[in-house]
Amino acid sequence: MSDQTQWNDVTMPQLAESLVSATIAKWLKQPGDTVEQFEPICEVITDKVNAEIPSTLDGIMGDLLAEEGQTVAVGELICRIQTKSAAPAVSATSAAPAAPSNTQAQQGTASDQSMRGRFSPAVQTLAAEHNVDLSRVPGTGMGGRITRKDVLNYVQQGGSAQAVVPEQPSRTAQGQGSPFTGIQPSAAQQSTPIQNMDPAIPVRNSGIHLTEAPKVPMIEVEGDSHNRSEYFIDVTPIRSAIARNMRQSVSEIPHAWTMIEVDVTNLVMLRNKVKNEFKQKEGINITYLAFLMKAVVNAIKEYPIMNSVWAVDKIIIKRDINISLAVGTEDSVLTPVIKKADQKNIAGLAREIEDLARKTREGTLKLDDMQGGTFTVNNTGSFGSILSYPVINYPQAAILTFESIVKRPVVIDDMIAVRSMANLCLSLDHRILDGVICGRFLQRVKENLEGYTLDTKLY
Repeated sequence: MSDQTQWNDVTMPQLAESLVSATIAKWLKQPGDTVEQFEPICEVITDKVNAEIPSTLDGIMGDLLAEEGQTVAVGELICRIQTKSAAPAVSATSAAPAAPSNTQAQQGTASDQSMRGRFSPAVQTLAAEHNVDLSRVPGTGMGGRITRKDVLNYVQQGGSAQAVVPEQPSRTAQGQGSPFTGIQPSAAQQSTPIQNMDPAIPVRNSGIHLTEAPKVPMIEVEGDSHNRSEYFIDVTPIRSAIARNMRQSVSEIPHAWTMIEVDVTNLVMLRNKVKNEFKQKEGINITYLAFLMKAVVNAIKEYPIMNSVWAVDKIIIKRDINISLAVGTEDSVLTPVIKKADQKNIAGLAREIEDLARKTREGTLKLDDMQGGTFTVNNTGSFGSILSYPVINYPQAAILTFESIVKRPVVIDDMIAVRSMANLCLSLDHRILDGVICGRFLQRVKENLEGYTLDTKLY
């Protein structure tokens, strides 16, 4: 009795409700490679984020029906995976072609470690459950990548995170670890540890740019490299989406903008007071953005019309306050969302900001992280801007930028004093909002920011 093989079609999944297609960026598995359930088989590029498509079953990779760089509609075939039913007589024979692929992958692991620091969500979840340090797990996947089976084998062989515990004495000693305890370091952190960075390169530690050197954008150059007067940069799907959304925003939304000046001297003193303790307790930096976001959320509660969208014959006011956070990289701007921000305290907002900024830097944002925003906040002051005119994040009603904090002479009670000042710039959809309501909203944000004292609680 011979083995029966079954070919399973893999189609482009519906990664988001509004997504109709995606582009194959890179195949992580080739025909003949062994595939485990939940193991990524390819990377795709959408107009929102990059994502990995995991396998839904165990088997052997068959034909690749879509090429790298090809845009595939949702529901179209991209590859086939071969599975087999149990049949001892022919089992060894049918498995034989896959064996060289496995052996080659393990042999290649010693020399090719290009994917060593890349972990799938399934692997990260499994490692967190068993408290495993992924840097100690041997990877048998392509390019040294760690699979779920590698983690399970490591755990069965007695591997645990006890060996790593001495590296974190400050958190465990107090009994109050970070909320990210057990989650392994990111790929970016493992490949470029901060302590090994060139000390001559300043570390970004303000605003949303946290503890990393900026990445250099990839540029495709056409023509003779020795005799050219122009550079050509391929337009990525994300850049194309940004162009489309910005064009739609400025063509459909009648923009207006206004600015207010805020005295944040007390806020600066408050942050200086709590930042070291917060860093020691939570393991992350607390930035001015967390305090601003709390001030904005409290103001939106009083003026819910700011949390709305235009629907031609009606204005839709959103009940949940979901703050879109504009995070800039060297080649794009993404707006991940902090869901139900009105239900979080300052410390909780700081954790969310750090988490989303980290995911953006690592390129691990999920589509769910990008959806549902109702109001956008942008920290343009993180790179020194003192005045800007933001474009509304369509279809929202407004966007607020927090400019750089600078010391300026101001008049207080007919006396000149040096204070820490910042500008808040608000762009508004004039179909929904008018100057009076936006002026009152900005005034409330100003009062909330200036109302911080040294006794303000973070929790």
